[in-house]
Amino acid sequence: MTAVSEPTTTTAPELTVEGLSVHYGGVCAVRDLSFSVPAGEAIGVIGANGAGKTSTLKAVMGLVPRRVAALRFGDTDLSRVPARMMVRHGIGYVPEGRHVFAGLSVEKNLMLGAYARKWNAPTRATMAEVYELFPVLGEMRGRLAGALSGGQQQMLAIGRALMSRPRLLLLDEPSMGLSPKLVEDILAVLVRLRAEGLSLLLVEQNAKLTFEATSSCLVVENGEVAMTGTSAQLRHDPQVRRIYLGL
Repeated sequence: MTAVSEPTTTTAPELTVEGLSVHYGGVCAVRDLSFSVPAGEAIGVIGANGAGKTSTLKAVMGLVPRRVAALRFGDTDLSRVPARMMVRHGIGYVPEGRHVFAGLSVEKNLMLGAYARKWNAPTRATMAEVYELFPVLGEMRGRLAGALSGGQQQMLAIGRALMSRPRLLLLDEPSMGLSPKLVEDILAVLVRLRAEGLSLLLVEQNAKLTFEATSSCLVVENGEVAMTGTSAQLRHDPQVRRIYLGL
C-alpha cells in the first residue's frame, strides 16, 4: 500500500525555512527561525503552550503574515505562493482541531481533499488507500463527519490531506484530546507514512509521540529554537526530559 507519493531520490531538502518571523501586533510569536525538512524525513517541533509551534506551521503555509529570508520547497519559492495554492505544490496540511466538514459525509470530506486533482481512477485508488490505512473510515464512509469521535475525525483529517498525494505533510497537534490508545494508533500511521517516503513536519506538545515518529526535532521556546538534535538524543537529554516529559 502506498498512501503517499513515491519516495524521492533527491538529497536536497524538501523544505527550507530561513529567518522566519511572525508578529501579532506588537507581540513576536516566532523570531528568526531556520530549519529544513529533508526529503523523506520526519522533523518534529516541540515546546510548551505558547512557544510558537502552531504559528510556525501556519507561517510556512502562508496562513498568517510572516517575514522570511527564504522559504523553499524543492525549486519552488513558497514565499510567493498563497495558502490556497500550497496543495498544488505538493504540501498537505492537517490543522489543529481537525476542522472536518461536520455536515458532509466521510466520503465527501475525502473527496474535497482531492479538489486539486481530477476525479479519475488514480484518485479513486488514493481513496481506497486511505480506507486501507484507516479501515474505520471505510466502514463509516456514509456517516456525517460531525457524528464521528474525536479520534475518527483526526483520522479523517489526515486522510483528507493525503487525498492530494502530497510530498510533504504538515501536522499540527494530531494527538490533541485523544486517548492514549488513539495516540498510539496515530503514531503507527505516522511511522508508516514516513517509511513509505512521505516527508513530515510534525508540531506536537506530546514529546513522546514526536520522538517516536520523527528522526530529528527542534525544541522551541518563546518563538526561538532552544535546542536541536536527533530525536534519540533529545529524548534522553536531561533538560528536555525535565521540561517536556516531566521526568
